[in-house]
Amino acid sequence: MAHVAYIRVSTTEQNTDRQLADTGIEFDKIFDDKASGKNTERQGLKDMLDYVREGDTVHVHSIDRLGRSLIDLKTLVTQLNDNGVAVHFHKENLPFEAGKQNPMQTLMFDMLAAFAEFERSIIKERQREGIEKAKEKGVYKKDKRKKVDYAELSQAVEEGMSYRTVADKYGVGVATVDRAVKAHKKK
Repeated sequence: MAHVAYIRVSTTEQNTDRQLADTGIEFDKIFDDKASGKNTERQGLKDMLDYVREGDTVHVHSIDRLGRSLIDLKTLVTQLNDNGVAVHFHKENLPFEAGKQNPMQTLMFDMLAAFAEFERSIIKERQREGIEKAKEKGVYKKDKRKKVDYAELSQAVEEGMSYRTVADKYGVGVATVDRAVKAHKKK
């Protein structure tokens, strides 16, 4: 019976330290993602789902860290429970154990999951409004990112340059260098 942690932040610049730090649990395995929770296309989530077995418990800081879609959240928790895996959301203090249904917990989960989805919708709406205002002022540029050759960045790292050095040399962020290396490895 393994205690497995799943942690997620939306961007590579964000830090996961606050999630599950104060649980007092010694985790057997920790899976993390630095990606949006808008869907389940996240490598850490997929790896966690492949790893867990009957009798394991998946620990998540809060419901919105597992996902931002009511349907995805319900599907994930149901899938895990159906496979004998318990899920514990620490911030909300909502445990879901295989074979044990609690109508009040299910109601709370559904409401909180709906709020997580609603919150994402509000964020997207504000972003659209901001883009429209910027367009009206003539200051909106659709893609401000510098166009770089991923193969060139990856090759520089393979030749021994540090990520920071490559980033500085090509005028990009370290995250861009990291994406370039990962993209090159997949080929």
